[in-house]
Order: sequence, then C-alpha cells, then structure tokens
Amino acid sequence: MKLFRNPEVKHTLLLYFLFSLIAIGMAYRLEIRSAILMSVVCLIFVLLYLSATFRRYKRISELAADIDQILHGKGYLSIEKYSEGELAVLQSEIYKMTICLREQQQRSQTDKLHLADSLADISHQIRTPLTTINLLVSFLSDPDISEEQRQTYSHELYELLSRIDWLITALLKISRLDAGTVTFQTETISLDELLRKATAPLLIPMDLRNQTLVISANGSFSGDLAWTCEAITNIIKNCIEHTPRNGRIHLLASENALYTEIIISDTGSGISKEDLPHIFERFYKGRDSDDKSFGIGLALARTIISMQNGTVKADNQIPTGARFTIRFYKGTI
Repeated sequence: MKLFRNPEVKHTLLLYFLFSLIAIGMAYRLEIRSAILMSVVCLIFVLLYLSATFRRYKRISELAADIDQILHGKGYLSIEKYSEGELAVLQSEIYKMTICLREQQQRSQTDKLHLADSLADISHQIRTPLTTINLLVSFLSDPDISEEQRQTYSHELYELLSRIDWLITALLKISRLDAGTVTFQTETISLDELLRKATAPLLIPMDLRNQTLVISANGSFSGDLAWTCEAITNIIKNCIEHTPRNGRIHLLASENALYTEIIISDTGSGISKEDLPHIFERFYKGRDSDDKSFGIGLALARTIISMQNGTVKADNQIPTGARFTIRFYKGTI
C-alpha cells in the first residue's frame, strides 16, 4: 500500500506496536485473559488508526490530483469535498491559491493577446509613413528634380520623421506607465498656471488656424505637473484637430472639496455616437480623424489621469462641439 511508504505512518505504527507489546506483556503477567483482551484492544486501536489515516491520505491524494488537474488547465477545486476535518484550513489556502493562479493565467492570456494586437497596430502605424519615406528618398535621389520639388519632398520627409518620433515617444511613455516604472510627483500649483503650461506648445498651431483659446480657471491642482500637462495637451490637441478655422477652444477649471475639475470644450463637429465608446482606446481612429492621427494621444491621456486618481469622459455639447471632463479626486474613488 502507498500508505506505508510514508515515513510518518511507519514510525507511528512502530511506536504503536512497541507500546502494544509492552501493554500485552504487562497484562500477561497479571492474567492470560487480560493479555488476550489487551491484544484485541491494541489491534482495534491500530486498525482504527490505519482506517482514519487511510481516509485522510486518500483525501489528500484526491486534493493533490485536483490541484494537478487545475495546473494543467483542467477541472476545478470543489469546496464541498474538503469543507470538514483537519483539511479545512489547507483546503481554504489552496482554494485561494487556485483563484490567484486562475486570475494570473487569465491576465497572462489577456496580456498576450493585447501585446499581439498592439504589436500589429504599431507595425501598421510605423509601416505606413516608412513606405512614404522610402518613396520620398527615391524621389530626392533623382538628380533631375527641381529645387522647388526637392524642398517640398524634404519638408514632407521632415514631417513624417517627426510623426514617427512622436509615435515612438508616446509608446515609450505608455509602456513605462503600464510597467509601473513611473513615479508621479506631487506639487500644488494654480489651475490657471497648469492650463497655461499645457497649452503653451499649442499656441502656434492654434494661431495658424485662427482659433481662439479661452481659459477660465479658479482654484489649485495637486499632482504631477509634467505628466498632467502631457495629458491635457493631448486632449486639447485632439480638439484643435477637429475644430475648424476661426473656432474656439474653451478651458474651464474649478476646485471643490471632493475633486478638481477641468472641462475642455470646442466648437467643432463633435464626436459621433459610434466613436464615443472607443475614443480612449489605443490606436482607435474615429471616422473623422486626420490621416496623420495615430489614435494614441487620448489613450495616453486617460492612462496618465487614471493613475493620478482621476477620471476623464467625453461627450457632445449643445448645439455643437466635443467636451472632455477631467476630474482629479482628492480621496479614493
């Protein structure tokens, strides 16, 4: 029997036999019938011990088999089978471990699928401008092109390289955020200063489009200035791209006891109903998106905001235009 392979069982039985021999010998010295009775009692005791030990080890063996099935992706752990007796504590801990293993396995599978999709999207996003760059380089190598054409091709080449540089930089930022290697610093500044720092890189593009920027801010903000400016800039940039010439971008910021709120709105065409549920997904490009868009700016903004105990949502305002509402909560949500 496999039961007797266990050193603990063998040692215990050896002690029982020694104790039984001593007890029977002492009883024999008193009376033969006492020795016979003691022999029967010791035998019954040993049989009861073997029976109880066998049942316990059988349940342990079944538990080990269930765990082996789970580790190989088959079966599940039944709580009822081990809900009583000395295996209850062991079963409880193993059940917790099983749940953790299943969750880790599911996360691992999800991460693998997400990684595969992300790599495919990244490859597509980079391949498109690289194809155009190859064509432009071949055009520039032609000695017969005019100086005007050379300047045009060079300008297009510079724009494509800038787009690739921005994409790689944004992807590196997202990967750092996903890996948890970013440490957010906390500093308190006025909301007006925060918004002006966030909009500073966009003033020239807005001026070229003859767009008006309106900032109305009251209160303060506590968080990471650089990363928060990155998030707000990406959202405003999206508004600029979808607002026509002579349009307006309005930033309204306020603070209360629960949260700091920033509302970014524009006078553009708004967001279509089909795009609203997906607008913050990585590499998602709406129907009205520009060909130069990578669909990553809003995803990066949401990641930065959510990692600072914040939320961001998008909707449409009346009569026209998109609206992004950002809230940084002062407590756990």
